[in-house]
Amino acid sequence: MIARSPVLGEFMGTFVLLLLGNGVCAAVSLKRSKAENAGWMVVAAGWAFAVLFGIFMAQLFGSVDAHLNPAFTLAFAIKSHSFGKLLPFVIAQIAGAFLGATATWIFYLPHWALTDDPATKLGVFATGPTVRNYAWNLFCEALATFILIVVAGGISSKLVFGTGAAAGVGPLLVSFLIWAIGLSLGATTGYAINPARDFGPRLAHAVLPIAGKGSSDWSYAFVPVLGPCIGAALGGWVLLMIGA
Repeated sequence: MIARSPVLGEFMGTFVLLLLGNGVCAAVSLKRSKAENAGWMVVAAGWAFAVLFGIFMAQLFGSVDAHLNPAFTLAFAIKSHSFGKLLPFVIAQIAGAFLGATATWIFYLPHWALTDDPATKLGVFATGPTVRNYAWNLFCEALATFILIVVAGGISSKLVFGTGAAAGVGPLLVSFLIWAIGLSLGATTGYAINPARDFGPRLAHAVLPIAGKGSSDWSYAFVPVLGPCIGAALGGWVLLMIGA
């Protein structure tokens, strides 16, 4: 029998998040996929559903928190003044993201050689800006993550619902929030809003023998890590200050 644990839950939940999230990016981007060129609405919806089912997977395997995101873990560590979960959760989340990206590569294995553009292949794994301006890109990631943290904190707060959202409704509302952020704030940088979501798959892109791949664009990689951490820290502090 598998021993359920919070760390295992974070690993498995983030694995599912990235398998489904990178999977929708692959479906829309890679040549000869039945969903090729399906567009941004499909990508945003796919990531929203990926978060929803990643949460359920994390809870199934033992993580009541179901963060799936180092930004969430950091924000709620600041809010609660408890940092004991930060390092083990972040390691599990990055590992789960790496494995989810690797599984996506295997699932779409014949399609990489059929797709000529190396940048398109990298876009399946990692985020990138429409206009490369590091300060502005950092701002976009920080603000989008700040909104994610504060609104998600509100979903479970007694300040909003009186008793907080029902346990079964909370994950659905968070997935709607991810959908909204993707549609409204995601088109400038690809809305990483999650350091593990970008770093784990970018690392997978760097080490896997992907047919015809190019650079993993490590010069940009600090943006989808640092930006969400800044937004998460500010969001966690706001939740702490208002007693959410």
